[in-house]
Amino acid sequence: MSVSEQQAPGNDGSPPAPGRLYGVGLGPGDPSLMTVRAVQVIGAADVIAYHSARHGRSIARAIAAEHLRPDHMEEALVYPVTTESTDHPGGYRGALDEFYESAAARLAAHLDAGRTVAVISEGDPLFYGSYQHMHKRLADRYPTEVIPGVTSISAAAARLGRPLAEADEVLTILPGTLPEEELTARLASTDTAVVMKLGRTFPTVRRAMERAGRLPEAHYVERATMSGERTEKLADIDAQTVPYFAVTVVPSRIASPPAEADAEPGTGEVVVVGTGPAGPLWLTPESRGALAAAEDLVGYTTYLDRVPARPGQRRHGSDNKVESERAELALDLARRGRRVAVVSGGDPGVFAMATAVLEVAAQDPYRAVPVRVLPGVTAANAAAARAGAPLGHDYAVISLSDRLKPWEVIAERLHAAASADLALALYNPGSHSRTWQVGKARELLLEHRAPDTPVILARDIGGPEESVRTVHLADLDPHQVDMRTLLIVGSSQTRAVSRDDGTEIVWTPRRYPEN
Repeated sequence: MSVSEQQAPGNDGSPPAPGRLYGVGLGPGDPSLMTVRAVQVIGAADVIAYHSARHGRSIARAIAAEHLRPDHMEEALVYPVTTESTDHPGGYRGALDEFYESAAARLAAHLDAGRTVAVISEGDPLFYGSYQHMHKRLADRYPTEVIPGVTSISAAAARLGRPLAEADEVLTILPGTLPEEELTARLASTDTAVVMKLGRTFPTVRRAMERAGRLPEAHYVERATMSGERTEKLADIDAQTVPYFAVTVVPSRIASPPAEADAEPGTGEVVVVGTGPAGPLWLTPESRGALAAAEDLVGYTTYLDRVPARPGQRRHGSDNKVESERAELALDLARRGRRVAVVSGGDPGVFAMATAVLEVAAQDPYRAVPVRVLPGVTAANAAAARAGAPLGHDYAVISLSDRLKPWEVIAERLHAAASADLALALYNPGSHSRTWQVGKARELLLEHRAPDTPVILARDIGGPEESVRTVHLADLDPHQVDMRTLLIVGSSQTRAVSRDDGTEIVWTPRRYPEN
């Protein structure tokens, strides 16, 4: 149906059929990157609408200028504010909401008159585009079509000649307007990234890149495909020169060009990473980023298997009982300039690999090797969360394994913690070769605790065989405990309550009786 046919009134003099709304993506700036469909829609439209700041210059109009007809009706949708303050009673957001309502009403008048309206937008209309505010207000009332466009992200990658993501890499797109802490966390945890909306946010974005350890990888692209285009390393950019239409790109590590992949080794380091009690849902953003950035992964094979394989990354798996050897291997690799992540379950500082690495790092050959320890979710905290809040007051954490300390020491500590009425998180309670410790611990604890004290048996928390059960201390069966189980023993104040939905919650009150 032609535009004139759309506008024609009915034979009975009824109003014309409503016009059609188009959201037209114009691409990143070069008019030759407009799609054929975008050119067709602009050429056939009755009304061309575009947004601009108060200076009246519209980048979208400039991109589409050669396709505008003298008889086109133009609607300049001029923002009342951009980044400056406003005295609008609703503040900045109130001023913009009022503007969007007014602009949508202007376009609706054309659509009600049967005119075809094309709202043109640089990039893609539904990707951080101004058009989307019109779409939300009009698309449910009028026939609508959105014409996608080449985004500034695609243009930036093309200008850099660097792939954004390859294989299983995850690309994260971030607005520079996020708080610095949020930017840092997201940059640390992703494989590749693009940060948009620079301009005045540039100093914050640069600091976040540096804190996340991504600054050496980051590139800067200004006005991609437009006049005045500029590409440089982000670290070399003067913040005073950065416009709004600039992005920073952390491109694919897998697809790094040979010149970068074969560069001389940098300063090596060892990062001890806690993976939490199970899979990736328990990883902190910082730990996720460290695992992605590492050239070598060292760890107990069971824990290494939790970390996704990455092309070019070396993995050094070993048995669970060679901690010192693993630590020495990691430090030797770092001395040769490698970035090494030592993978540990839970939190690496709680009965895990951090101590082993630091012990070896304190020796003369390795004292100059940088070592960092990144925290992880501990098994005790994960188990407690599944059960409720049994560690809500003072508690002690004790390992029942007598492989590295005598049972007499364990018994003394159990006596001391139990007599102080502390809740207890008991690690390593049993294994195939250690079957009697749980029974002995139960006997010892019953000297200080009531028989009905709640005991939580948390097994494989976060894993496919997860189970959480609560029993009375007197009923604790050692045969139900294995090396994948953690025990939480309540204090005298710990409560276990059944709820209406059939679940049971366990908690220890934060307030302790005065007497």
